[in-house]
Amino acid sequence: ADPKSPGSQRLKLSFSRKALSQSFFSRPCKQETMALRLIGFLCAAELIKKQELGKDELRPLYMDFQATTPMDPRVLDAMLPYQVNYYGNPHSRTHAYGWESETAMETARKQQVADLIAADPREIIFTSGATESNNMAIKGVARFYQSKKRHVITTQTEHKCVLDSCRVLEAEGFDVTYLPVQKNGLLDLELLEASIRPDTSLVSVMTVNNEIGVKQPIKEIGQICRSKGVYFHTDGAQAIGKIPINVSDCKIDLMSISGHKIYGPKGVGALYVRRRPRVRLEPLQNGGGQERGLRSGTVPTPLAVGLGVACSIAQKEMEYDHNRVSALARRLVEKITSETPDVIMNGDPEQRYPGCINLSFAYVEGESLLMALKDVALSSGSACTSASLEPSYVLRAIGTDEDLAHSSIRFGIGRFTTEEEVDYTANKCIQQVRRLREMSPLWEMVQEGIDLKSIKWTQH
Repeated sequence: ADPKSPGSQRLKLSFSRKALSQSFFSRPCKQETMALRLIGFLCAAELIKKQELGKDELRPLYMDFQATTPMDPRVLDAMLPYQVNYYGNPHSRTHAYGWESETAMETARKQQVADLIAADPREIIFTSGATESNNMAIKGVARFYQSKKRHVITTQTEHKCVLDSCRVLEAEGFDVTYLPVQKNGLLDLELLEASIRPDTSLVSVMTVNNEIGVKQPIKEIGQICRSKGVYFHTDGAQAIGKIPINVSDCKIDLMSISGHKIYGPKGVGALYVRRRPRVRLEPLQNGGGQERGLRSGTVPTPLAVGLGVACSIAQKEMEYDHNRVSALARRLVEKITSETPDVIMNGDPEQRYPGCINLSFAYVEGESLLMALKDVALSSGSACTSASLEPSYVLRAIGTDEDLAHSSIRFGIGRFTTEEEVDYTANKCIQQVRRLREMSPLWEMVQEGIDLKSIKWTQH
């Protein structure tokens, strides 16, 4: 079809299950299964790829709150004066323009960001986001103490920026241990304790996982690290403002914070760096010595103000938001699982943040389901935007079967999600999973009582 023609954007693929199972394979071999997956993947990728909305086309419902959150209007209201009227450089100490910007920046640092995590304001370093904070913490601590300690510990389910920072350290000669997690996504504390060596400088474990929503036992991890004299860093991007965190109680030494995950502006975050016992780190960028010399560069006052107000709102409304998100999450999961068989929730069912729901729909390709649910903004656990057919490394790390990992969808629920959006998403999901399974020869075989795992796949 002509790619410019309107009809090409509404391409629909249908297969006769009987014809497919008889003519294409008697029992599908691995190569044929992969070929089918590749065909489905390419078709889905073609339809999912960037398209501008038509003039009268409605925007999809937003159910991807782990990727980013809409800015709270109250945050925007607080930021606007510092975009237009109060535009002074907060590091200018000789006139009123600088003083008023500095006051706003320090108010955000103390009364809002620091108070949310029960920290000293001098322990808050403004950054461009959680990626920079993670890079600063991991590379900074490792490099500062490298003369005596050259071992770092993390887990296999960390965010990509943590894993890539560790790989950079490995290239510099550091020894990095990537700990496996249990099938529920939680870290084995005994394994962690056994992995700490005399030359271990840092342990980095994220608080809440961005893909499966699992909440790690950071208080226990902090106690182990403190008892062993090892610094503990946690990526708190998905947890800050959503669950209560006290850095002193949890014995956290460094923590990364992101603005756009808590209804604040994009392009701003923070790094908590403990003062007592003191944590030293080597800065990534040098210059004017701002932020206690750890992060040179002019702090963007409007963004700092936005992050502060977002933290303040989160602190006041945390309990209400958590209860509401929990209720909506239960509603979504119960509705889908009650009407759709063979749906598996990935990650621990109890130790989790309820607003991040990762479900695997057996015998359905994740990209195909995303394509069918194009009027709901969701994300797939598999690599739907890359050239790789490999499933999510997080799902692989918790031992999810490859087929189930390929069939996973992440649902994100947040402050502005409504019951109507949850009900619409659940109903549409049930309807489309049923339709896609009807087209699947594997689903037909399962309905006939055939155990797919018992089949010896033929090789051609």
